[in-house]
Amino acid sequence: MQTRESDVPPAGRVSAIFVRHPLWEDALALLTGTALVALGIAFYAHAGLLTGGTVGLAFLLKYLADWSFGPAFFLLNLPFYALAIWRMGWKFTLRTVCAVALVSLFAELTPQWVRFAELNLVYAAVFGGFAMGVGLLILFRHRASLGGVNILALFLQERFGLRAGKVQMAIDALIVLAAVFVVAPERVLLSVLGAVALNLVLAINHRAGRYMGVS
Repeated sequence: MQTRESDVPPAGRVSAIFVRHPLWEDALALLTGTALVALGIAFYAHAGLLTGGTVGLAFLLKYLADWSFGPAFFLLNLPFYALAIWRMGWKFTLRTVCAVALVSLFAELTPQWVRFAELNLVYAAVFGGFAMGVGLLILFRHRASLGGVNILALFLQERFGLRAGKVQMAIDALIVLAAVFVVAPERVLLSVLGAVALNLVLAINHRAGRYMGVS
């Protein structure tokens, strides 16, 4: 006897449309997402821009104290792992640790793989932001993040229903505006433009119920 869709309970219909990612898809997503983020970081580093979150804080340390970006980014994320374990679980935390480590590594290696003879500052701001936004989106959809503000944004979305993109945008704006004491004003304005580009990718695409894959 054939079962009609109307005969299936709502819970059954909802669970049937979710598809679990196999391990190899999660691994590929981590590699792809972190590589895109590192490419955006290379754009910003070459143009003297910065962004929000722990990436932005690592840029501030790079510009202020001449720290290497990769190690600074990795160390800044360490305090946030406790929140990730407590509220998001071990699987999410382990994926996030892997993602942070890969971005730290790729951020150091990408300038050796990609060199810019000329890079328009507006292009660097917008498309560097797009690259990082798409990279973060891939990580979010495979239950990972880049730690720091990303963990806080995802926690607030899951706990209180606040959109991760909007939370991230607000915090990122504060970090970028603080850069007025570090970089030239025109670079700050371009960094704000890049932060808007990054967070628009998340605000438009990272909404509850829009993606049916689970990890």
